[in-house]
Amino acid sequence: MRRWAAVGAILGECGGRGLVFVTEPPPTVPDPGDAAMSRGGSETNACGRPVVSAASGSYTGRCSSTSGLGGRVEELPRYTLGLLQTPRSAADSTGDLSSGGVRPGSSSGAGLAASSSRVKLPVPGRGESYLGDKSSCAENGSMLNFTSSSAQGLNSTCIGKLPLSTSRSICRSRTPHMGYSVTSSSAVSVHTAASVIVAVVEGRGLARGEVGMASIDLKNPEVILSQFADNTTYAKVITKLKILTPLEIIMPNTACDAGNTKLFGLITEHFKNVTFTTVQRKYFNETKGLEYIEQLCASEFSTIFMEVQSKYYCLAAAAALLKYVEFIQNSVYAPKSLKVRFQGSEKTAMIDSSSAQNLELVTNNRDSRNGHTLFGVLNYTKTPGGSRRLRSNILEPLVDAETINTRLDCVQELLQDEELFFGLQAVISKFLDTEQLLSVLVQIPKQDTVKTAESKITNLIYLKHTLELVEPLKAALRSCNTPLLKAYYSSLEDRRFGIILEKITTVINDDTRYTKGCLSMRTQKCYAVKPNINEFLDIARRTYTEIVDDIAGMITQLAEKYNLPMKTSFSSARGFFIQMNADCSTLPSGQLPSEFTKITKMKNTYSFTSADLIKMNERCQESLREIYHMTYLIVCKLLNEIYEHIHCLYKLSDTVSMLDMLLSFAHVCTVSDYVRPEFTDTLAIKQGWHPILEKIAMEKPVSNNTYLTEGSNFLIITGPNMSGKSTYLKQIALCQIMAQIGSYVPAEYCSFRIAEQIFTRIGMDDDIETNASTFMKEMKEITYIMQNANDKSLIIIDELGRGTSAEEGIGICYAACEYLLNLKAFTLFATHFLELCHIDALYPNVENYHFEVQHVRSSAIKKEKIAYTYTLSKGYTEEKNYGNGFHYDS
Repeated sequence: MRRWAAVGAILGECGGRGLVFVTEPPPTVPDPGDAAMSRGGSETNACGRPVVSAASGSYTGRCSSTSGLGGRVEELPRYTLGLLQTPRSAADSTGDLSSGGVRPGSSSGAGLAASSSRVKLPVPGRGESYLGDKSSCAENGSMLNFTSSSAQGLNSTCIGKLPLSTSRSICRSRTPHMGYSVTSSSAVSVHTAASVIVAVVEGRGLARGEVGMASIDLKNPEVILSQFADNTTYAKVITKLKILTPLEIIMPNTACDAGNTKLFGLITEHFKNVTFTTVQRKYFNETKGLEYIEQLCASEFSTIFMEVQSKYYCLAAAAALLKYVEFIQNSVYAPKSLKVRFQGSEKTAMIDSSSAQNLELVTNNRDSRNGHTLFGVLNYTKTPGGSRRLRSNILEPLVDAETINTRLDCVQELLQDEELFFGLQAVISKFLDTEQLLSVLVQIPKQDTVKTAESKITNLIYLKHTLELVEPLKAALRSCNTPLLKAYYSSLEDRRFGIILEKITTVINDDTRYTKGCLSMRTQKCYAVKPNINEFLDIARRTYTEIVDDIAGMITQLAEKYNLPMKTSFSSARGFFIQMNADCSTLPSGQLPSEFTKITKMKNTYSFTSADLIKMNERCQESLREIYHMTYLIVCKLLNEIYEHIHCLYKLSDTVSMLDMLLSFAHVCTVSDYVRPEFTDTLAIKQGWHPILEKIAMEKPVSNNTYLTEGSNFLIITGPNMSGKSTYLKQIALCQIMAQIGSYVPAEYCSFRIAEQIFTRIGMDDDIETNASTFMKEMKEITYIMQNANDKSLIIIDELGRGTSAEEGIGICYAACEYLLNLKAFTLFATHFLELCHIDALYPNVENYHFEVQHVRSSAIKKEKIAYTYTLSKGYTEEKNYGNGFHYDS
């Protein structure tokens, strides 16, 4: 104990910023930008949504928990899913004691309670950076006035409010903290955990319909800007938001004003489980947005300035978004650290959210956890980044034939060169989530805590692990021939990878590795820094080692004392504890000795501890905090040195995710007989089949042909119920999407015309939430298609007019067909109205096809049965039953 007290005294003198023990929070100078939010009464805003009014006061932070560091209070970020945490073992289910704080998501941490430590956010003066270092990181002359609502209701826990012109402010609803695995397995669908925050703003007056959007993924330090003109249906806005699957949407408070509520109403209608926050309109400032981009955008992406300097609405959205993210996450992005890109709507095909749902592109309609989707069929990715890229490509296929063919060339080479395929797959599978790692590295916390220290150390180890894979990846790509793979090989020759790794290895031990298991990773973090760099760190580590040895020795003595098979175990929730495999009959009196506490039993395994072991764990934690503190100071210094080179990781992230997706496309072809598509002005598929049905069925589905040209661009498909019409229509759309993302297609031969839009009208459901009957829903969907379709669209209509009388249904179908026939879009129309088939006499570009059935008479029961062939033939059906007429046999 004397040795421990001496070490504590030495470590206490080493001081520095961050995680030192303090008995009370330091006094702060009142800042005119500070304000507070306390609980208040409820009211409703102009949109009729419930709000909570708050009284003014002093800002005391949005979330707090006592860290165990002698009374220091931590300001936790709202969302922790962007942090790469220590991998957890099976025993670790409740938290990490090494963090020294309240686990995010616990009752203490999630409540956004008031903190006793104030956050001082200085106001940059004239000539100072709008986003400088940690002390002058953001404009805070007055901070944001946030208004938030959620369809799931509001609670009374509030975030910070700043003194603005209005006194009304409301609280944000509690959002559950979502965990995110850092493993490279793609077994769990990545898109299940939302991590994107989106800002949306619409022009006013004559500019109404011009929409600006900015989004940032908390797992990926990339800001995506979009600006486009939309019509009164706001189809593009809803589609883009559905693709992004936002965690939170922010809009200006004027969006709730009378006369401006249509966009806000549509978004809230389509995103019922997403949190909405309104921000004062003045924070949607295009000038500040351009300043943000100039200061945060990495030099490699500086061409974005020319592209967006006249895009006022997306710049305004970017200003509000970045300001808001800094505020809620209690951290700032390092200067010149973000990837910023402009994503127009003209480079990708548009698939509306209803069509994505009907075609089951990423979510199965019966069971959202089921993998029977197009994403599930194609997803053999090994990294989270590759899985995310695959998902975004499926929802937004490419429209540039040259880019698609470049991808197809890569897939072809991977299929022809087994050594290249297996070599790349072996290396790619070792990568962690590079995008998420980069996101954490470029964020500078405004307050140093045990959690931030541990996270930074962990992520530096992950960075070392990632950079060590660059050379093996280069070696795997060295023999490639296609232009895209060669370009990726060239990007890996960037000298900065070597420079960063060299700087890391001067400080970090060569044998420090990413490992699975909380104890193994804790050991790696403790001994990450090389010896003799900091003598106090060396002393603390020796002390920690001695304590761990003492714990092991004490448990061994207890095992000998009671003659029981005890062993040392560890979890981040309990620290070190004792485990024992034994039957009750082997225990004296059937019970453990009285000195053991916190006894749990699972089958024949006992877990317990003792008072002495608890004290030893406390000493171990204290030593660990000192180690993390001193290691953190060294890591921060190292990170400051490598920040200027870290932008090369954007190239690496892009390379890894794209190679992973291309490997997945090649892998699919080894499982099934897919063919490379061609791109012409004709849609021609020879013996194509449904890719999802093939995965579900035990045998290969029946194949069918498809042929559409400009002179024959409208197919009417008839046939009895269950003959295969719906499956065939979905098959065409899925094959079109597969071709446009660069994948091979399930067919013997296929040629496609690039589709700029893909529309579907499938299903006979009503919608009780929007008070829409089956007929109303049908009319809404066909109206949307007719308003937005163009000559380059692919339109799939599976029955229309079935929600009303036969006479009205036929008339509606006829009118819709005549309108669509005036376009050059490729249209496939399935119907039971045989009267519609005669439209080919008036329009030469109409073709009739039907699915054949056979009538089989059973001699045993003397009744006729129908046998489905699922084969498509020319002409319309002559079957009068099963949905094709009103004649019934007696």
